[in-house]
Amino acid sequence: MGVEITIGVRHVARELVLETDQTSEEVAKVVARTIENDEPLQLTDTRGRRVIVPASALGYVEIGGDETRKVGFHNI
Repeated sequence: MGVEITIGVRHVARELVLETDQTSEEVAKVVARTIENDEPLQLTDTRGRRVIVPASALGYVEIGGDETRKVGFHNI
């Protein structure tokens, strides 16, 4: 299962895009807590890299839906 997250940072033209093993609901709770408490947004991607963004720098956070990874072969 993986969720793609896109983070817009204020005054930065480039978005941060990462994939995490957390559910979209878990990510939404982390983002809400970050905004409510004015604390840094901290997420870990599927490769173990941590992303930390100060709450004051957040422009937006887009959370993709929960997806199961598809593995298999297509018959042609």
